[in-house]
Amino acid sequence: MRLPSSIFVSVSLFTAETTAALYLSSTYRSAGDQIWQGLTLLFTLVPSVLVQLTLTFIHRDLNRDRPLILLLHILQLGPIVRCLEAFCIYGGVGRVEEPYVSITRKKQMPRGGQSEEVERQVGQAEGKLFTHRAAFARTSVIQAFLGSAPQLTLQLYICVLQQGVSIGRGTLMVISLLSIVYGALRCNILAIKIKYDDYEVDVRPTAYLCIFLWRSFEIASRVVVLVLFSSVLQLWVLPVVLLNFLVFFLYPWILFWHSHSPFPENIEKTLTRVGTTIVLCMLTFLYAGINMFCWSAVQVKLSDPDLINKSQNWYRMAAYYLVRFVENASLLLLWYLYKTDFYKFFCAPLLVLQLLVAYAIAIFFMLVFYQFCHPCRRLFSSSMSQYLWNCSALLCLVCDSSSPPSRQNGPAGKSPGPARSAPDTASDTTDETSYDMLDGTTNENANEMGNNASGVNGDITHNVSRDATAGRAIQRSITPSVTFLSAT
Repeated sequence: MRLPSSIFVSVSLFTAETTAALYLSSTYRSAGDQIWQGLTLLFTLVPSVLVQLTLTFIHRDLNRDRPLILLLHILQLGPIVRCLEAFCIYGGVGRVEEPYVSITRKKQMPRGGQSEEVERQVGQAEGKLFTHRAAFARTSVIQAFLGSAPQLTLQLYICVLQQGVSIGRGTLMVISLLSIVYGALRCNILAIKIKYDDYEVDVRPTAYLCIFLWRSFEIASRVVVLVLFSSVLQLWVLPVVLLNFLVFFLYPWILFWHSHSPFPENIEKTLTRVGTTIVLCMLTFLYAGINMFCWSAVQVKLSDPDLINKSQNWYRMAAYYLVRFVENASLLLLWYLYKTDFYKFFCAPLLVLQLLVAYAIAIFFMLVFYQFCHPCRRLFSSSMSQYLWNCSALLCLVCDSSSPPSRQNGPAGKSPGPARSAPDTASDTTDETSYDMLDGTTNENANEMGNNASGVNGDITHNVSRDATAGRAIQRSITPSVTFLSAT
């Protein structure tokens, strides 16, 4: 049985960030900055309350007679108590023989096209530890994107306004950044385990390293872009944030309404329809908070019984990163146009370039993770490299169709009538071959292109016999197209 180290890391980050935020709010109070004090406490207490409610909901404490645990959750000490409880369960494993065990069946990763199913016994203690790990994985995501991410953005904005970084503020920003990256990492691992629940998933250290670097560059560059934009255009940052938030909050509901699926009733038996609606709204609220700062590995699908989209949609991911890259570039351009005298000590073009390159590095590590380090990459219906090849082929198709074929006129300034059909035939063949290349039927159309090319050369020879001068001009204009088709 594995040591519950992830629980210890989650509780350590939660405790450290709460302590640092409370200390920093006291310094704001001493300095008379009541607005900064109020916002710092808001981004500390609200996620803390949500964490307590999540732990209570997952462990079903409301249906059990545990008044002391409920009191500690009210005092915001629930994560610490749960961590101690998890380590006590881990320490007591093997000392007392358990009355019964459950048997689970998991598939191994396919090797050579075959996947074996392995049975293993799971005792009560291991089942309880599994519940604790699942609960803290979810609370880490809540703490990261509903508390740490707004907190980091706020404190960095205050540093820009006050043109200085204090020890307390710098400590809180470092802890918040670590909490966000860890929450994003737990979100990735949670998505993998939910999507491939039937398989025995083994995440290697290289995968953790790729996810850490991917999320660090992505989140850090996104936060800096938002802070720079808000420092020069304070009135416009609210519409940008609200638009992003509303789009991702309403997107799962729009898909659910479009699917005409029944209202999900299997979330919790004790919940009424109103309670289920509140839980779903909180889920989409968290989903919007994640996508505000980075790509959410867990895609919400309200029409699914598990509320999670288990399919791997590369096109949706590519669309998100493309739009987000354009948005970051636009916000940086507006900051560059309206920057104040405070930024005269910085090389503004270099800063813009560094932020865009940092976001591109994040995308690079994301591609490396899905192509080489994903623990379930053998189960992908299509790999990331195949998707990129299809996108490049489609892009070449669009470029070829948008560019008109070149035509050369004869000496008299007019091209003969029969020669007009040759470029059109070649263009049609090019489009047909490009489409068929995406479906893997390039070889069949290559023979057809050879026949078409032979037909075109026959027409040229016939025209040369009529008019030698016009025929040589036509042959010069058609030969590059025929060569291009043969190479394709």
